Parts: sequence; structure tokens; C-alpha cells
Amino acid sequence: MSIEININCDLGEKSKHHSNKHDPDLLEIVNSANIACGYHAGDEETMNNVVEISKKNGVSIGAHPSFNDPENFGRERMNLSSSEIEKLIIDQYEILQTISSKHGENVTHIKPHGALNNMACEDMELSITIAKTIEEIDKNLIYLVPTGSKMETAGNKYNLNIACEIFADRNYEDDGNLVSRLKENALITDPNLAKSHVLKMVKNQSLNCLSGKQIPCKIDSICIHGDNKSSLDTAKIIKNELYDNGLTFKPLNEMKKFI
Repeated sequence: MSIEININCDLGEKSKHHSNKHDPDLLEIVNSANIACGYHAGDEETMNNVVEISKKNGVSIGAHPSFNDPENFGRERMNLSSSEIEKLIIDQYEILQTISSKHGENVTHIKPHGALNNMACEDMELSITIAKTIEEIDKNLIYLVPTGSKMETAGNKYNLNIACEIFADRNYEDDGNLVSRLKENALITDPNLAKSHVLKMVKNQSLNCLSGKQIPCKIDSICIHGDNKSSLDTAKIIKNELYDNGLTFKPLNEMKKFI
């Protein structure tokens, strides 16, 4: 198997909900960082730290915009207008880009967080608003989206640079969406189960649904959530397994499809 692949991780998410103590170790494993911009978690200090370590390790930098809801870690659904969504994304991108530029770096991808991401997967109007906003910011940005989602469709409509991701530590419903975190089987916390889950998806280029259903899809990147207790072990074991299967790891902005 000779495939170019990326591992991304949500980082800089220090908050009352989550410790970011594993961020430096994760940044030695992953290829791209989705950095919290202060709206659901993180602050100027955490953004500076993640950008600095990312630069040192050759990890590409991405904005991880969310609803302005630190109380719920950005995981509660909110009904905002298109203009409010647009402002939300632009403001968070600009916050991280300002910090990145101080380190001589640039934000090269955007990946929405939490409820904003989940809602956009189901809502074409919201997906189009996000895609249009990214096009307005910089059409050269990479848009990191759940594979097979409405976000992918909307991104393609605006001819954005689309990177399709799968989730190492989440289960899928038969419609290709993630199992809700409200359900007990939403998360995959055993690193070995996550490894098998990912390897099967990458080899088959298909989503594994809980029911056993397989949904053919594109896979450019694998997401490992930084706020799971087993994140570090999961990242290590998955990277080793994929390396042993002949995959080549690249930051998103260095993948052949985006050069």
C-alpha cells in the first residue's frame, strides 16, 4: 500500500473541560494541528505555545473555529445567522494568523470544531456559508472536512482545497455521520480498537459503520481528538501501524494534491 496520509489533532484546548498537557508529545507524532482560537478553549498563551512547537516539529497550522461557548466546550448547538457564522470564522482565523505570523508561520488550513462542525455536516446552507467564508479569507487555504459530508460537497462547489478526514476515535452511523456523543458507543477509547478501525478504513477507502456497513469515501487525513485520555497512546499506535503498512506521512500543506 503506497498512500500519502496526514494525521491531524485538535490542540491548544486548555479549559476547565480539558488539560492540554499532552500537546507537546502529540505534536511530535501528528502532522497538522487544529488550534483552538479562544472561543471554545485556549487563549493567547496556548496558541503561542502550539504554534511555536508546531514550527519546530514541521507541523502545519490550522484554525479550529467554534461557537463562542467555552462553558460547553463548543459542543452545544447554536442557531446563528449566516453573517454571524461568517464573522465567527473570520475573527478566529485572524486571531490565530496574527499569532502565527509573529513566529514567521501562516495558518494553512481551517477545520470547524464541535457543534459547528456537526451541524454543517447535516445542513447544506450552513456548509455553504462556511465554504464561502473560507473562499473570501483565502482560496488557497485547505478546508479539512469529514469525508462524505455536506461540508465536502459545499467546499467542492466553491473549488476549495478539500482534505477529507476520518476519525480514529469515533464511531459512525449508517448515514456517514458520527455517532452522537450523547450515546455510550460514540467514542473508541481503546487504542488497539482505534488502530484496527483506522487501518480497515484506509485499506478499504471506506467508512466503518457500527452496523458493519461500509461507505466508500476519500481519505486524506486521520483525526485524533486531543481531549481523550488515550489520545497519546492512540496516536502512537496508529502512526506505527500505518508506517508498517507503507504509508507516507505529510503535513496537509505538503501533500501532493495541494502543491
